[in-house]
Amino acid sequence: MAEGEILVEVKNLKMWFPITQGIVFQRHIGDIKAVNGLDFFVRRGETLGLVGESGCGKSTTGRAILQLYRPTGGDVLFEGQSLCTMKGEPLRHMRRKMQMIFQDPYASLNPRMTVGDIVGEPLEVHNLMSGKALRDRVMDLLEVVGLNRYFINRYPHEFSGGQRQRIGVARALAVQPDFIVCDEPISALDVSIQAQIINLLEELQKQFGLTYLFIAHDLSVVRHISDRIAVMYLGKIVELTTRNQLYDNPLHPYTQALLSAVPIPDPAVEEKRKRIILTGDVPSPANPPKGCHFHTRCPVYIAGTCDVEEPEFVDIGNEHWVACHRARPDRTQS
Repeated sequence: MAEGEILVEVKNLKMWFPITQGIVFQRHIGDIKAVNGLDFFVRRGETLGLVGESGCGKSTTGRAILQLYRPTGGDVLFEGQSLCTMKGEPLRHMRRKMQMIFQDPYASLNPRMTVGDIVGEPLEVHNLMSGKALRDRVMDLLEVVGLNRYFINRYPHEFSGGQRQRIGVARALAVQPDFIVCDEPISALDVSIQAQIINLLEELQKQFGLTYLFIAHDLSVVRHISDRIAVMYLGKIVELTTRNQLYDNPLHPYTQALLSAVPIPDPAVEEKRKRIILTGDVPSPANPPKGCHFHTRCPVYIAGTCDVEEPEFVDIGNEHWVACHRARPDRTQS
């Protein structure tokens, strides 16, 4: 998928959370660098998968793109317009084009509101419709996501986790967005239900021409749904390429370690495969290592280079982006 209009472009995005000390007079003593300089884009109609360990900044990235968190630095362009400089009514109008499906289907739905109120709320907030037209639209949306249209008067506690996530999907679709951030939408669901939600998202993408940023832990799920995949480690993207290139030719040691942990349903292949075990713990985002953030756990790091010089995030050919000194063809190997 090399051609296509760029819908979302992220430039040097940073999202730092201040660390303060003191009760009355709070002093700023540092920052949690949750997202620390991201560069990527999402083409219209594609699905970009974003994977990495817990705490690497995936969800923060999604929220910063939608301006639920106002970024500390960098810029987010949506259809060529900067979201970071928008405020008030222009930003509110732009939010119609961007929605989010949240991770926890239990916490993301207000237990005091009916399904009709939850799904219809975005339509009321943006003054798109009211009365019978609103009710009919909500009932149609419930049918689109595979729920009975007459569930409109029920409350969230009357539904299973998979049904609740379908309600969340219906709410995201209500204002007919172009771009949806799917923040680990299946991680809280049973495996059998996960496949149903993935299939639903794919059907909706074809039906409505949606663009997804799909955040997940499960690399096999990401491979199934994504066109391109970005691998994130400690606030930075370390590798980004098409799904086939990533799985057939992973270049970053961290990507290689992640893929070595994905089970293969062929016992003969699984037995011969070498498992890469990473040593140590993930460093603190409040004090990331100098040079390459991954060098403290990397089995092939170059002393005097990886621990001193931060690798550039460069395209080494065929839109295969990687931030690793060993993956650079112009660097000497040692």
